[in-house]
Amino acid sequence: MKKGYWVVAYRSISDESALKAYGALAVPAVQSFGGRLLTGSTSQVQAHEAGLQLRTVIVEFDSYDIALAAHESEAYKKALQALSSGADRDYRIVEGV
Repeated sequence: MKKGYWVVAYRSISDESALKAYGALAVPAVQSFGGRLLTGSTSQVQAHEAGLQLRTVIVEFDSYDIALAAHESEAYKKALQALSSGADRDYRIVEGV
């Protein structure tokens, strides 16, 4: 079974307190689906080619379907409500090879 990944790049953060509230809810929601943080908000990023130097978070799940289910869960929806418009993100769920 192919793994699933959340890849989230933060274009901008307008409300650090909303981001902290989001993190407090999102981490347990992700972990309840077996999600593993591969990078965090303080991880170093070196952009190349047309890449942008953005805070990037990558979460690994045992399957693509689990990654999708985690995103649609009530617990994660509560985290998104806490974030509200506190950050502009490029958010993708991708299937591993």
